[in-house]
Amino acid sequence: METRQVNEIIWREDLYPRFDPSPSRIQQYAEVIELLPPIEVNQHNELIDGYHRWTAHRKAEREIIEVTVTHTASDVELDRLMAKRNADFGIQLSQEEKQRKARQWFVDLGTDEQQIADDLAVTVRTVQRWLSRKKKDLKTERDRQIAEMWLACDTHEEIAARVSLSEEAIRQFVAEKSQLLDIWRKLGIFSEYRDSDWQPPLYDVWKVQNKSNGVTHPGNSEAQWVDNLLYMYTEPFDIVVDPFAGGGSTIDICKKRLRRYWVSDRKPIVERERDIRKWDILEGPPSLHKRWGDVKLLYLDPPYWKQAEGQYSKDPQDLANMELDQFNETVTNFVHACAEKMHAGAHIALIIQPTQWRAPDRQYPIDHIIDLIMRLQSAPMRYVRRIQCPYESQQCNAQQVEWAKENRDVLVISREIIIWEVK
Repeated sequence: METRQVNEIIWREDLYPRFDPSPSRIQQYAEVIELLPPIEVNQHNELIDGYHRWTAHRKAEREIIEVTVTHTASDVELDRLMAKRNADFGIQLSQEEKQRKARQWFVDLGTDEQQIADDLAVTVRTVQRWLSRKKKDLKTERDRQIAEMWLACDTHEEIAARVSLSEEAIRQFVAEKSQLLDIWRKLGIFSEYRDSDWQPPLYDVWKVQNKSNGVTHPGNSEAQWVDNLLYMYTEPFDIVVDPFAGGGSTIDICKKRLRRYWVSDRKPIVERERDIRKWDILEGPPSLHKRWGDVKLLYLDPPYWKQAEGQYSKDPQDLANMELDQFNETVTNFVHACAEKMHAGAHIALIIQPTQWRAPDRQYPIDHIIDLIMRLQSAPMRYVRRIQCPYESQQCNAQQVEWAKENRDVLVISREIIIWEVK
């Protein structure tokens, strides 16, 4: 058995460009690091098997990981070995993913059908069926990839480079909105608020019993709030910007509702670092490649000041570690600058909770909502409404409950969403 530095391991994304990791599995593995078997790498430290175990070590901030080493003679051998290990031991590739891999090997490498079947743990007849309409299917796969990248707000240049088409061809493709809509419907991903369990928001209290996102993250926003806001203020293909992407709730719900999304975080979680851009609001609004005019919703779920102190980092420039005046100034400057770029009729939603328990004098909660509304009076937007988002009372510990009894005071268990409309 050998060991490697975790940061020495290389994940060949070019061999699995559409690999979709499981954030919940990574979270589970991170909680039982000591029980995990070693990962498999080649002589160049390129990962063959164990992506979720390796990512769990990164999430747990481990420096060393146990490995077994298997020599590979080429990228082709590495690619086949990765697929074979996945078929034998890993979280199984879906049939669709195996189809894509079979076509890639057949078209790009000239791999014979029997070898493909052996490596992907399927029958030769299955491989033959997958390849029977390869030209049409390869176009379908390319179209799907264009649609996915466009939805994630990748540029025409980035998309063109990935699928080997011209930028003009990409522009013409995405201009056909009915074509894009058809792609997403065929994939069974797009849901037009006709779900059997969907209930439109009718009141100004949005209470959620259980978190819908299984990722552990201090800034893990609730998907139902985002969903409600998309329903109220956006239409399909509108852009949603979320610079505090946390565990990725906004990505998941935007895909479901066919909204384009530009999401970022100061420190993206390793599970979704391929989806979440790295961006700090101290740098100001992102450029979005001149697409701010298409942004219909700016969703902000920042750290709630001292309530999150030290949870993200020790950096004094982290919102949760700032002095109150700097925190207010940073948030208001960012909101104001974004509002300047957005078109009239777009909306900005910011969720935050008064700081009580960790405030200098917890007897008088610091109401960030009032502070921010007052500071943003000069911004080019008008206040629309406030939505209550209460926690369950069980979140308060015994010490807090006793303090409330002794002081004949009440504990703050509600967050609020402030909503503005850009003028």
